[in-house]
Amino acid sequence: MDHYDPQQTNDYMQPEEDWDRDLLLDPAWEKQQRKTFTAWCNSHLRKAGTQIENIEEDFRDGLKLMLLLEVISGERLAKPERGKMRVHKISNVNKALDFIASKGVKLVSIGAEEIVDGNVKMTLGMIWTIILRFAIQDISVEETSAKEGLLLWCQRKTAPYKNVNIQNFHISWKDGLGFCALIHRHRPELIDYGKLRKDDPLTNLNTAFDVAEKYLDIPKMLDAEDIVGTARPDEKAIMTYVSSFYHAFSGAQKAETAANRICKVLAVNQENEQLMEDYEKLASDLLEWIRRTIPWLENRLPENTMQAMQQKLEDFRDYRRVHKPPKVQEKCQLEISFNTLQTKLRLSNRPAFMPSEGRMVSDIHNAWGCLEQAEKGYEEWLLNEIRRLERLDHLAEKFRQKASIHESWTDGKEAMLRQKDYETATLSEIKALLKKHEAFESDLAAHQDRVEQIAAIAQELNELDYYDSPSVNARCQKICDQWDNLGALTQKRREALERTEKLLETIDQLYLEYAKRAAPFNNWMEGAMEDLQDTFIVHTIEEIQGLTTAHEQFKATLPDADKERLAILGIHNEVTKIVQTYHVNMAGTNPYTTITPQEINSKWDHVRQLVPRRDQALTEEHARQQHNERLRKQFGAQANVIGPWIQTKMEEIGRISIEMHGTLEDQLSHLRQYEKSIVNYKPKMDQLEGDHQLIQEALIFDNKHTNYTMEHIRVGWEQLLTTIARTINEVENQILTRDAKGISQEQMNEFRASFNHFDRKKTGMMDTDDFRACLISMGYNMGEAEFARIMSIVDPNRLGVVTFQAFIDFMSRETADTDTADQVMASFKILAGDKNYITVDELRRELPPDQAEYCIARMAPYAGPDAVPGALDYMSFSTALYGESDL
Repeated sequence: MDHYDPQQTNDYMQPEEDWDRDLLLDPAWEKQQRKTFTAWCNSHLRKAGTQIENIEEDFRDGLKLMLLLEVISGERLAKPERGKMRVHKISNVNKALDFIASKGVKLVSIGAEEIVDGNVKMTLGMIWTIILRFAIQDISVEETSAKEGLLLWCQRKTAPYKNVNIQNFHISWKDGLGFCALIHRHRPELIDYGKLRKDDPLTNLNTAFDVAEKYLDIPKMLDAEDIVGTARPDEKAIMTYVSSFYHAFSGAQKAETAANRICKVLAVNQENEQLMEDYEKLASDLLEWIRRTIPWLENRLPENTMQAMQQKLEDFRDYRRVHKPPKVQEKCQLEISFNTLQTKLRLSNRPAFMPSEGRMVSDIHNAWGCLEQAEKGYEEWLLNEIRRLERLDHLAEKFRQKASIHESWTDGKEAMLRQKDYETATLSEIKALLKKHEAFESDLAAHQDRVEQIAAIAQELNELDYYDSPSVNARCQKICDQWDNLGALTQKRREALERTEKLLETIDQLYLEYAKRAAPFNNWMEGAMEDLQDTFIVHTIEEIQGLTTAHEQFKATLPDADKERLAILGIHNEVTKIVQTYHVNMAGTNPYTTITPQEINSKWDHVRQLVPRRDQALTEEHARQQHNERLRKQFGAQANVIGPWIQTKMEEIGRISIEMHGTLEDQLSHLRQYEKSIVNYKPKMDQLEGDHQLIQEALIFDNKHTNYTMEHIRVGWEQLLTTIARTINEVENQILTRDAKGISQEQMNEFRASFNHFDRKKTGMMDTDDFRACLISMGYNMGEAEFARIMSIVDPNRLGVVTFQAFIDFMSRETADTDTADQVMASFKILAGDKNYITVDELRRELPPDQAEYCIARMAPYAGPDAVPGALDYMSFSTALYGESDL
């Protein structure tokens, strides 16, 4: 009752507001409901010691109705009225109905008066409402409740059974197998389901009803004959009866659950007791193993040989690898079992497990700690003993190795130190012997540590009572005595080498000084000879004057050079004197240079011979450069006049072609006068060419007296001739254009003014943008296509510029376009007459033969696709005669 949801009840009861009143008119259904509802009510009323016989009569006074509600709800209702009057009965029934309504059940069209009056339909509807609320509504299976929950419960329980398919609460139960399956599922010993047949519904139904009444305390609420004899059994009667099975088996399931719970508790207790026994045995075995192992680990009896100690170490490693790991696992498992056992006991509200004396987890932990402490001490002792024996063996081997190395190093060293090879050595050899001796001394000092180490190792072996100490001591003493002797011989040889080195060093210093002074002096003489014999090439008078000055400076250094030569020869003579005085064994010549005194004297004599030859060559070159300078000045004077004259004429011609002074004939006359003056200037150009030829023959490549070269002047002269000729030709063409097109002088001046204005770069030509701007200023309104057409006329070569002549041609053509079109139209109309085309025959008849054929030949490409064969329309005719650009 605690989980009852009034809203849910209202939602479920909503479809039952009318509770199928019309169906209750069916006598078969009414009979089934009477019997089923009566049996259901009696199954609860008998708990209070009473029952009903006639459902519509026995509830009229409301007393048994109130009693039924108290039994099934477990609650006390209001005190009933005991009177026999109608008002008392209505009051009791209202109390019952109010209680039903208080449980969230909405009663529709059911009033106390109808119940008191014994209305069968209203009474059955009321009882069905009570059954729904208290027997079916609280059924819940897998998040479904009430009718759906009861249906799902039936489907789940009968699913494994053959021939059972529960889909509703009417025809699915007619064969009786559904009832038998429910009983067999919960009490298989009551029904032999395998003997039932689907084609014997009466037997199946009676079997189920009888077994339920006899063994499950479920009263027989239905008649088998009524169910079988009805096409569709009453759903409410079936639901009421099936709900009794649900409540009966749900109670049995609770009892079974309680029994299972007790079995589970007993099983847990048995398992816990087994865990306790296992813990006791495992703990006892582990503690016994620890007790046996600790004495073995505490044995510290040393061995005398490394092999014996290594065997002990190997046994210990076997213990670590083989014997201990399983015990570690046992200890871990023991702790896990103990913790698991305590947890299980705590969860089952049992007292905690207390192991036997000395077998607590803490006891095992303490014993294990003692084991590990003994293990650690034993391992440290093993390693220390092994290290001690290894130390002795290592020291003995180290002594032998170091002694052998030292003896090998000292072998032959005494004989080497007693040699007197320095007596016949040169200074470089003496220095090499000293370096070698210094290296030996460094090596000797380095071996001092080895000797000390050998002595220290021998001392340590004695302290450790090494068995072969006497032989070690004898060998060590021999090494020390030999070491002292080597030290004395080393000092004696050093002193002898230093004395010899000092004697040879003086000679070497003289040799070095000779080499230092002879080398640069020799280089100076070789450079002087190279310069005096060098072939010089000069192009100016300044360059030859510079060479002459440098030569005079060189001659001034000759006296000092002669003094240096004599000083170098004096050093060589001093060396010769020392060698003869001290009888020094000099092997070879000066090691620092290959220059001999004889070579120095020979080169000096050669230098003295080359000086006068150089003087003569410089004098001759100076005279030649003076002649070249005169030629440069002569050419420069003429070039500085002709170059500016050409530039001036070019500018004047350009102004004549651009400016608008006078008529075109005046401009042409002026240009022809310029042309005549240019031709008259030709002799001066020829004279300049002659001077340039003399300069080339003299191999003169530069001229500081002018910026003009002959090539520049030639190019300027040729441009001048070309420009005057082209300008004259342009003016002549302009005159022809003017006369042919009938352009007045004012128009020509206007064209020139517009052209000059938009010729922004003043080159005599307009570029594409300037030409476009010019056309726009003159009133042309054109798109890109039209401008491209115009450019193809004025710039047929696509150079990107428009000349003045092309500009005049275009402007004159544009001016004449209107007259041309009118003339073409008039000519066409005369020849065509009333037609809009001209035939070939008409052309041949009206025109001379040669002109007619010429016109026919030009007409063919322009005939349109719709034209009359052998004929031309007006546009084709005019295009054939004058071309596309003329119209």
